[in-house]
This record gives sequence, C-alpha cells and structure tokens, in this order.
Amino acid sequence: MTSNTQRPLTSKQFIDPAWEPETALVHGGSMRSGFQEMSEAMFLTQGYQYASAEEAEERFKTEAGGFIYSRYANPTVAMFEERTRLLEGAEAARATASGMAAVSAAILSGLKAGDHVVAARALFGSCRYVIEDLCPRFGIESTLIDGTDLEAWERAIQKNTKVCFFETPSNPTLDLVDIRAVSELAHAVGAKVIVDNVFATPMLQRPLAFGADVVVYSATKHIDGQGRCLGGIVLGSETFIGETLHPFLKHTGPSLSPFNAWVLLKGLETLALRVRQQCESAAYIATRLADHPKVKKVIYCGAPDHPQADLIKRQMRGGGQVIALDIQGGKAGAFTLLNNLKLIKISNNLGDAKSLVTHPATTTHQRLKPEERAMLGIGEGLIRLSVGLEAAGDLIGDIEAGLD
Repeated sequence: MTSNTQRPLTSKQFIDPAWEPETALVHGGSMRSGFQEMSEAMFLTQGYQYASAEEAEERFKTEAGGFIYSRYANPTVAMFEERTRLLEGAEAARATASGMAAVSAAILSGLKAGDHVVAARALFGSCRYVIEDLCPRFGIESTLIDGTDLEAWERAIQKNTKVCFFETPSNPTLDLVDIRAVSELAHAVGAKVIVDNVFATPMLQRPLAFGADVVVYSATKHIDGQGRCLGGIVLGSETFIGETLHPFLKHTGPSLSPFNAWVLLKGLETLALRVRQQCESAAYIATRLADHPKVKKVIYCGAPDHPQADLIKRQMRGGGQVIALDIQGGKAGAFTLLNNLKLIKISNNLGDAKSLVTHPATTTHQRLKPEERAMLGIGEGLIRLSVGLEAAGDLIGDIEAGLD
C-alpha cells in the first residue's frame, strides 16, 4: 500500500503480485470511479467535502477513510505512487513536485543538527548543493568521498552518521557504488542508505534488493520519458515514508500536481519498452564510437571495458541509455561536435524520447571548481549523451558527421 491511508471512494482493480513489471506498469495502482473509465481519472481538485462535521473531524484526526487536501494527498497522485511502488517492490511511496524535491526531502526529513551525512562526491550539481551547502547551514555535518572506494566509506562513516547518499551510476561519468557493501557499513551504525537511481531506472536496478533503505527518482527523466513535465518520487519502508517523510512533505508542501501525476502515469505504461530500446541503441553507439579517432574515451555501463564491469553484472540488468564521450580537442572539440549535430539536440535533460547531449563542465557541473571537476573525471572534452528512441543508425550517422 502507499504511505497515504487516505483512499478515494472508488473501486480498485485487482493486482496480481505475480505480474511481470511490464504488466504492472500498465495496470498497477489503477482506481476507477463509478464511471468505470479506462484511462486513469485526473482529479484536478484542491479539497474534498465531508458528509458531516463528525466525518471531517475523524478524517483530520486519523487521515483515514478519504482525502483531505491535495497538498497532503490526491487520488491521481496516489495512483502514480502505487504504480511506482509496485514496480520498485517498496512498501510505500510519496510523490513530489520534482526530482530535487524528492532528493531534498528524502535526505533532510530524518536529520537534525548534530547529525552527519556521508555522500559520494560524484553527484548532480544540485544534489551536491544540498549536501555541501544546505546541510551545514542547519548544523548537519557532511563528508564527500570517492563513492567507488569502500575503504573511504568505512573511514567516513561515524557514530553520528544518519544518512549515506549516492547516485549509481553517477552523473555524468557513470561510476558505480556497491549498494550492498555500503548498506552493510551504514547499517552497522544505524544510518539509512538513500540511492538516487535515476540513471539506471527501476527497469535495470533495484537498490532496495541490495540493502538500500530509500530510493529516489526524478520522474522528470525516464518515467515521463517525453520531456513534458516535472516530478519526483521517494520509495522505502512504510515506517520511513509514513512517519518521517509524509509529515515533512505535508507541512513543507512540495506536492506533485494531479495533472503531472496523470502524465507520469501515462509515461510508466511505456517505460519498459522505451528503456529496452534505448539501451539497445546506446550499446550500438558506444561500440561504434569506441575506436573513433576523434573520441579519446567512451564510458558506457554496458561496455566490457568499463572499470567496474563485474559490479555492473552483479547490480544492474543492462547498460542503460547514457553514454559519456571524451572528445579530442577539449572544450573546443566538444563544442564543435555539439554545434554540428543536426538530429541530436543540446539539452541538459535526459531520459527523453529524443536524444539529448550536454557539456557537463559548462552546464550541469559548472558550479564546481575546475579541480573538483578534474577529481570527478569531468574534463573539458567530456560530453553526456542521453540516447532516445530514434533509429540507432540515424543517431550514429549524426554523431560521426559532427565529429568529421
């Protein structure tokens, strides 16, 4: 069940726990009104009425038996939460207005002054801001480490460590963190492990199965998958979602709009198909570019020469749809390629049906100092390619033409 005990007065369709993910993505979490609509209903409402003053009192007291206010919960949002929960295999889920709202709430909702956070330094720029800048303002200590180094995790985790946070694979250099090993280290001191799983998607990696406590997604990326709206979601135990996260979201207000939830529900229906095709195309492109004279290095989780290939085999079920390319000529070479692409668009988003490319050093990670980017392997010639649903032959043709 979702973290919301509030349920609308609708019939809920049967869900078979033995269904494959592709089936759950189409039918999971559906609730129908008395009209028995096939497409999920969009409840564009702020509030809900009560049959009596006594019912209103009881609902506010227990938050059970129905909805109260759409900042707290909404029927369309609840369907999105439930469908994603079924896919992830979590006990509960709560949706948010954006991916960063999900990350911030997951990290901050359970922390207080005097607590300590350990995070892998290979993070999206806004995630690093939360760890490096925001946490210390509230008296929360933070330590950034090389997430690939288990000894670094062991040294950094302290008695007052409450959260260990990381992306795997990381943005944009596709480094992996051993979820099971870090979870064991964190749990030894009672810390929670929060994993940003956006690059792998739930189709390729299930962090909870490896011991993680909480998983976060920017639903803006692959879950929507067509560049339409913002959204995020946090998944974990009923205790964490209901007792720690729900009050935080309820009172701070980063709620997902019902319209965006409806769009994301439509995105989930095709998630498996899109990820499968994108992975296939990404593997083809990575192989074709591996020996190109103007490409210094190709980083792809599906490539046999990835330095963490053994961990990838244990932890992931595919290589993903993101490729990092180190282009000859540094920034000038990278910009020349980007400016000569005709089909692939320059954008800092990813997970779209359209193939997108960005230069991390001047966009997503520009706020980092040059030495910090160098430490992460984000050179001036590095570009991040998010492979879409176009024909792989057309994509490689566009890249090779841009390089030549």
